[in-house]
Amino acid sequence: MTLLRERSGRRQAAPSGRGGLLKGLLRTARPKQWVKNVLVIAAPAAAGQLFSAHALTRLALVFVLFTACAAAVYLVNDARDAAADRAHPTKCRRPVAAGQVPVPVAYAAGITLGVLAPVVAARLCPPEVAALLTAYLGMQLAYCLSLKHVLVVDLVVVTTGFVMRAVIGGLALGIPLSRWFLITTGFGALFMVAAKRYSEAVRMAGTAGATRALLTEYTTGYLRFVWQLAAGVAVLGYCLWALEEGGVPHTSVLPWRQLSVVAFVLAVLRYAVFADRGTAGEPEDVVLGDRALALIGVVWVAMYAAAVADW
Repeated sequence: MTLLRERSGRRQAAPSGRGGLLKGLLRTARPKQWVKNVLVIAAPAAAGQLFSAHALTRLALVFVLFTACAAAVYLVNDARDAAADRAHPTKCRRPVAAGQVPVPVAYAAGITLGVLAPVVAARLCPPEVAALLTAYLGMQLAYCLSLKHVLVVDLVVVTTGFVMRAVIGGLALGIPLSRWFLITTGFGALFMVAAKRYSEAVRMAGTAGATRALLTEYTTGYLRFVWQLAAGVAVLGYCLWALEEGGVPHTSVLPWRQLSVVAFVLAVLRYAVFADRGTAGEPEDVVLGDRALALIGVVWVAMYAAAVADW
């Protein structure tokens, strides 16, 4: 009976034709994670240079190229970790680990995307975009191979990935990036990354080998310190930007830039609730899964837009 069950399981895990293979490749590319790449509009939106045909076309291209690079990393990572994932209670359902996508096919698809994206960027975008995509691929592949096992460096690499998403939009349109933008983006990303790690560490407390091994080397106290520090610096950076007039008084109906501090701080405080509880998973899940946080986010975006447009 056991043998029959094993054979049945293998038949279910086997690829179901070309359609099943394509679906498996798409699942391995993590479409749910693509929402992170919307950050490519951050710098153009902050500079008020978002709504033009040229900007929208260029940003759409950059979004696709960054998504291709991220998908390439996921494909190579899952192909490399296929054997280990099969022994994991949840990762065993990933298409490569389950046998829906053969390991050589995952490698081939990942390498193809990883080569094509920078090449297309070099032909259709400023050279800085291709350079950043290449750097992103190199950094993420190094993370998959070894850096994810190095204390603190793993936090820095994941945080840098978010910052690269926010920076590449500015590079694509030739927009200068302000120090406040970089500080707020960098430490805001570190806040969410450390909060996610902290939540994972809290959930796995007392269970050996339940998730990534590196978490056993972090203490929950240290990770709490990191996300609290990052949240504080992000808020400080944003406040300094909002309160610095730069010698040009606003001519809008209300001081939207200064008022947006309230919404920004409320958003950080609300997100910190989930971090403190140990329930801060993927940033997009936290933001979209909580109505209050989503509403605060909408209000902040509206205030920020009003400040940029000087309404």
